[in-house]
Amino acid sequence: MATDPVCQMNVEERTAAEQSAYEGTTYYFCSPGCREAFEKDPGQYLPKTTDLLGRKIHPER
Repeated sequence: MATDPVCQMNVEERTAAEQSAYEGTTYYFCSPGCREAFEKDPGQYLPKTTDLLGRKIHPER
């Protein structure tokens, strides 16, 4: 089970309405609208991996 990064809906990978690859990762979507929104601005929907100075952010352990 995957999570649509736009609407946070649970999506079954095998039956997802849409999918899109970004930076080597495949993301699954509940609808074409969610995929289109993601493709316009993926950074808006993905967790931040660097801070404002470009340093890698380490997830809390």
